[in-house]
Amino acid sequence: MTEYGYFLSCEEFTPAELIDQARQAQQAGFTRLAISDHFHPWNDAQGNSAFVWSVIGALSQAVGLPVTTLVTCPTVRLHPAVTAQAAATSSVLLGGRFALGVGTGEALNEHVHGGAWPSFEARAEMLEEAVEVMRRLFTGEQVSHRGRHYTVDNARLYTAPAGQLPIYVSAFGPKAAELAGRIGDGFVTMTPDADLVGAFRESGGAGKKVVGGVKVCWSSNRDQAVDAVHRLWPTELLPGELAQVLPTPAHFEQASQLVTREMVADEVTCGDEVEEHVETVRAYTRAGFDEVYVGQIGPDQEVFFDAYRELVLPALQR
Repeated sequence: MTEYGYFLSCEEFTPAELIDQARQAQQAGFTRLAISDHFHPWNDAQGNSAFVWSVIGALSQAVGLPVTTLVTCPTVRLHPAVTAQAAATSSVLLGGRFALGVGTGEALNEHVHGGAWPSFEARAEMLEEAVEVMRRLFTGEQVSHRGRHYTVDNARLYTAPAGQLPIYVSAFGPKAAELAGRIGDGFVTMTPDADLVGAFRESGGAGKKVVGGVKVCWSSNRDQAVDAVHRLWPTELLPGELAQVLPTPAHFEQASQLVTREMVADEVTCGDEVEEHVETVRAYTRAGFDEVYVGQIGPDQEVFFDAYRELVLPALQR
């Protein structure tokens, strides 16, 4: 049975707002939390980008819901050994209710050290090696590793996870879905694409979790909701590999000039039509997803949580 969680956007909200949203999500009946991991927001209008590991520590003391990163890049900005330590501590604080979602990353976040941005093939190879390193460290044993991309010298996590710490691998195409099936404990993708889920299942993902997320804007005024999405998240509608290769929020703002208000109105669920919200989320269930995380765009968080508690989640659970 599909579980419905709330998506916390570190790019759009302050740490205090994220904690408050997590509390409201729990009270509204969402059963899980996901949280983004960014160094930069996608554009200046979003205006935030907190260090996710600090926020997760606060979440562990504020709510009782499981938390998953959607997603962390453990290959460039942070060494996989450091990422493993952060994830292990998060798992301990959350009593084992933590999953590490990982991906090959975006130049937007990972270029900050000044190095060249690798090709997808190189990034996929780096991710596979990083996952291997992190799994070994999660055992709590001393690890030394000499690989093509990473060196680990006599490292040990003294605060190690008490049990399994699942690693879910993000993918947006068939090559990455194959990688996710082969090395991941689960699969993350943001569109309800049954074919992509099938590719993951056929590549070793049978019986493993499939996790997705979608952004909406609940509002009694649909025009205002469309305006909010067009201002804050036009990047959701950028095509191809732009999200992976553009290096700064300014570049995303330039590219987003190609995204019209009409495109947002057609593609993003805006307004207060209950059945439209239900069908948006239910599409993931039909495509075989085990967990779906819904994020509310804009400031009307309380209105969103009231509507989902009273109308949308009960309809989905029926």
